[in-house]
Amino acid sequence: MRERVWLNWAMHAGFYLLLAASAWRLVSRHGMVAQTVTALVICAALALAYLTGMVLWGRLGRGRLVWLGCVAAVWLGLVVLAPSFSWCAVPLLFLCLRLLNARAFAVAAAALTLIVIAAQTKIAQEIDPSLILAPIGIAAMTAVTFWELQRESAARQLLIDDLIAARETLAETRHRTGVLEERERLAREIHDTLAQGLTSMGILLQAADRTWAADPALARAHVRRAAAAAAENLDEARRFVRDLRPPGLENGTLPEALARLGTSAGGRASGEGEAGAGDRASGGGGAGGPGVRVRVEGEQYPLRPDVQTALLRVAQGALANVRDHSGATSATVTLSYLNGEVTLDVFDDGAGFTEPSPAPGRGYGLRAMRDRLQEVGGVLIVESAPGEGTAIAARVPVRSSEEGAR
Repeated sequence: MRERVWLNWAMHAGFYLLLAASAWRLVSRHGMVAQTVTALVICAALALAYLTGMVLWGRLGRGRLVWLGCVAAVWLGLVVLAPSFSWCAVPLLFLCLRLLNARAFAVAAAALTLIVIAAQTKIAQEIDPSLILAPIGIAAMTAVTFWELQRESAARQLLIDDLIAARETLAETRHRTGVLEERERLAREIHDTLAQGLTSMGILLQAADRTWAADPALARAHVRRAAAAAAENLDEARRFVRDLRPPGLENGTLPEALARLGTSAGGRASGEGEAGAGDRASGGGGAGGPGVRVRVEGEQYPLRPDVQTALLRVAQGALANVRDHSGATSATVTLSYLNGEVTLDVFDDGAGFTEPSPAPGRGYGLRAMRDRLQEVGGVLIVESAPGEGTAIAARVPVRSSEEGAR
């Protein structure tokens, strides 16, 4: 339990004020006779003994009880010689409350009260009930006040301990949450970059193996594309470990990054640049991949970097699903700049499905897309039917400041 420092100093000051007042009363009433001088010497000894305890309080430890006993004994001798010093019992009562248990304090309080009553009746000219009731009342009020202060101090300390424990628990929870969030981020990045890149390299190398004898030139082209994909994924890995933006967005816009993604994702791709610029063909081809068309609609306006990254990753995941699972011959990626939101739609003419049923060991793609969009306030909608292809729509609201930049 933490002690009230200000209360301790107040009691120490009160002890010395009572000593000084009692000594002044003794001298003014009796003069400097031999008994007065003896009492003043004992008073000085008592003041020195009390001061020793104050200075060495932290070092005394269990010796504080011995010190309290010595101070009480010197004070008792002083009261026997000069009863006017009996009111120094109030600070001594406070020391007893600090150092003794409840039973020992009750005994000490009763003894101090009786000594004060005896001393006051000795110097009184006539016996008055107040000489008995006043010391009892003062002792009772002092004890109750100190007990209540200690109870409040204990309750406050308990509350502080609870708050510290809650803060430590909260810090630990935040740490665990941060670890889980970082794991989730790395899982999404690995799925969207390394896993898809390794799948693409595997497809290219398998195609090269199948065509090596019949068409060595085409096989070497597949190997070169696989090597390029490996270099690109190595760069992606370094970037997501450092939590940087995708390389497609470092020195270009989101539509440009989507156009490059369409070129690398399919066997043939076409892209639409600025609004009204028309289609332009993009070369390249993947080993049996679907044709990918990228379109941009509406007047472009700046988007936050995290929104651009989320939409690009959604497009990467969607096109990876088209390539690996749909059996589609073509896919269309449409980026639309609307009033109040930006949308990304990916449609393919593949087999479709009734419910998303991932292949064994996979199935993280749609959940990763939803998690990414949720972080930027967006939503993901998936529509599909057997034999009718699949449409994936990402919707992200934009702030007025983003629209106002148009």
